[in-house]
Amino acid sequence: MGVPVTVNIPHKLGVADAKTRMGNGVHTLSESVPGATVSDHHWEGDTLHCTLEAMGQKIDSEMQVRDDEVYAIFDLPPLLGMFANKIKEKLQKEAPKMLE
Repeated sequence: MGVPVTVNIPHKLGVADAKTRMGNGVHTLSESVPGATVSDHHWEGDTLHCTLEAMGQKIDSEMQVRDDEVYAIFDLPPLLGMFANKIKEKLQKEAPKMLE
């Protein structure tokens, strides 16, 4: 079972603009986990599903775009779970870049 890490990313863009910017900036998520790459991403409605790969591990994420925030859940595999706090700090810093 994974270790969930949640991050709220506030914005004032509205859903449509936030989705556009997230789609264009999804590659910046790889900066949140050292050595990670974004291996897959797709939309289901207003939710962006994304998979990052790092250290031979997969991190599944779900980012729900709302009117004034993006609510993101990253499911860390047990091996990376021990770094959950550091990864969360990095995500809080780097994830807003998706909306720039």
